Amino acid sequence: MTRVINFGAGPAMLPRDVLTQVAAEMLDWQGSGMSVMEMGHRSAAYGRILTAAESDLRELLAIPANYHVLFLQGGATLQFAMVPLNLMRGGSGGDYVVTGDWSARAAREAARVGTVRIAATTGEGALGHIPAQNRWQLDPAADYVHLCANETIAGVEFNWVPQTGTVPLVADMSSNFLSRAIDIERYGLIYAGAQKNVGPAGLTIVIVRDDLVGYLRSSAPSLFDYAAQAAAHSMVNTPPTFAIYIAGLVFKWLKGQGGVKAIEARNVEKAALAYAAIDSAAGFYVSAVAPSDRSRMNVTFTIARPGLDAAFLAGARERAMVQLAGHRSVGGMRASLYNAMPVDDVAKLASYLGEFARSNG
Repeated sequence: MTRVINFGAGPAMLPRDVLTQVAAEMLDWQGSGMSVMEMGHRSAAYGRILTAAESDLRELLAIPANYHVLFLQGGATLQFAMVPLNLMRGGSGGDYVVTGDWSARAAREAARVGTVRIAATTGEGALGHIPAQNRWQLDPAADYVHLCANETIAGVEFNWVPQTGTVPLVADMSSNFLSRAIDIERYGLIYAGAQKNVGPAGLTIVIVRDDLVGYLRSSAPSLFDYAAQAAAHSMVNTPPTFAIYIAGLVFKWLKGQGGVKAIEARNVEKAALAYAAIDSAAGFYVSAVAPSDRSRMNVTFTIARPGLDAAFLAGARERAMVQLAGHRSVGGMRASLYNAMPVDDVAKLASYLGEFARSNG
């Protein structure tokens, strides 16, 4: 079987070693006589899977003991509501930094719950940069400050951590989670959908400091309570068991690669290859993102000459490169270079970018 080079933004490619192990264990997990999909979530066998997944994730990110690790459902989109339902608790509401579509959606959803202020924004149609923090209008009485660490549609990424003082910093890290080293203690809460760097769709990871839980609004569904989920070890209801199992295998794969710092170095190399190819054909390819704010995970660009998009994508498919079309809302091209993407495959993309520009420039 020939596998394609999958540049999809999510659900995205998984490490081949992980997929191979999943296939080998599909019918019989470690002599249990059953698939993980068939296990009771409160069984001893599944308990070992869940415990190992949390332990490995804590090790990878050096998560302090005063932070809960939750394996939830509903995607990052549900967290757009769960965050304010749990964290808006008598302050002046949430400060939101809007740098693209996903942070804008988070702000709109939070506004259904309570007071939202847009502390900084790139503005309509100008999603190519992160506003400098000295331009932010932060309220020292805010319940939290929210940002999206990496905007998959615009290809904009925070390459620095804002200073928010005593106000908890909340970050949607769905598309760059585990792609770079971070200091967990700089954040009050981190959430991430799994389908980019962690595993299949259906799992959402929440890392939350323990002093921020226990304040769910009385009118909110009890399933949304971070404190209840922490007390029940993410099993208030049946968790996404198979997705957690695969995430656990990805965590072990990452440890085998040398951990987060090693994978970050590889991600820097991959992004440099892709952007160098785009910049070397400047005028033919257009990157609308400020170089300092370019995403390592989602490389976005357009072809300046009209009418070439279809030919570019067709040529890519001939070379087994798929899912390079940009998001339907903006068009253009997008190459997602998540952790599982090998450096050699990004080099093939860079070579094709140069070849296509020379043939059509």
